[in-house]
Amino acid sequence: MQFDTIGWFGIVLGVFGRFWPVWIAMTIWLSLSFGFRNKLGLYGDLFKTGVGTAGVVICVFWLSTAAFAPVIAPFDPINQVAVMKHALPGTVMPDGSGIYYFGGDMLARDVFSRMVYGCRIVMVIAPFATACALIMGIGLGLPAGYYGGRIDSLLSFLANLVLAFPVILLFYLLVTPEIRQLSFDNWLSEVTGIGVSIPRLLAAFIFLFPIIFSLALFHTRFEGRPGWHHLLIGLTILIGGWIYAGLVFDADPLGIMHISPNLLNIFIAMMLSSWPGVFRIVRGLVMDIKTRDYVAAAQTRGESPWYIMIWEILPNARGPLIVDGCLRVGYATIALGALGYFGLGVPPDSPDWGTAIKDASQLLRAYVHPALPPAIALMSFVLGLSLLADALREQSLKD
Repeated sequence: MQFDTIGWFGIVLGVFGRFWPVWIAMTIWLSLSFGFRNKLGLYGDLFKTGVGTAGVVICVFWLSTAAFAPVIAPFDPINQVAVMKHALPGTVMPDGSGIYYFGGDMLARDVFSRMVYGCRIVMVIAPFATACALIMGIGLGLPAGYYGGRIDSLLSFLANLVLAFPVILLFYLLVTPEIRQLSFDNWLSEVTGIGVSIPRLLAAFIFLFPIIFSLALFHTRFEGRPGWHHLLIGLTILIGGWIYAGLVFDADPLGIMHISPNLLNIFIAMMLSSWPGVFRIVRGLVMDIKTRDYVAAAQTRGESPWYIMIWEILPNARGPLIVDGCLRVGYATIALGALGYFGLGVPPDSPDWGTAIKDASQLLRAYVHPALPPAIALMSFVLGLSLLADALREQSLKD
């Protein structure tokens, strides 16, 4: 069957037009950023260099794409139109209802729509998994570097134990069906009907760190102000417990907080592989900063150790941690792509970039290979994060 095509100029023009909400969002965002860059601290300083500006532009582009994916994508990413199987780029639907701008894959799905929606999966998992890994690494690295001694030895041994385990094998074990479906019968599973698997047990332990760290943050800051102290502690317990119950045990009574078992396993795997590196950075920074005069002054005032760690030491270690965080989001994106390519963790019909590359790799085409759009998308996002990290590193050295 012969199909109408729009040609390469039409493809470029059509794709550019599909991103119209992204161009509007970027124009507003970047205009405000440039206009108030002198008042935006470290973020505003990024626009003083070409590298920093390029990094921000690329990252804002993909953030906006994730936000407006339903508007940008012309088709459902898992919708199959049988006659469009292996369709060439720019092929028009037989009924004229749309165009496969980047062609169709082996299951007759629109490659362009899958690339756009794949951005959402990356933006949900990579940044939040990195943020949780940073909190866990900071929460353990602060006491290790500040107290030293047996606490340092114990926590360092735990971090080295995780680092010694091969990362790929760790990913494979946590996302393998035999492991993630292994459940233990206990009173909790009888009451809730939820099987307690190994990844869920790990999630129950790891997701406690953001709650505990937030409690320590507010307690040390507002201990002498009972009104604010009780309010913030109460809100942290209430909101944190709600999110915790929904994400870990899928027990949110409102049905809002939910994460699929597949994504939960990937989330946990990325966190476990990332926090030891953060721990080492924080531990080394704390061992250096704790000898400074302002730390000794805080000790003389009688401040508690956790107040000193969180409010005196941590703010002065933020530069390297922000740079490391940007790089780790890029590493998480690459890891997510690798897991999708090998079919581990994500559902077979997932539009994530790794799965899209895997599906397209089985198809040979004389024109543009359908694996190129998701591969270029993944590469460009990681490039943007690397440029952002380079610019942040330069600014932190100036400070």
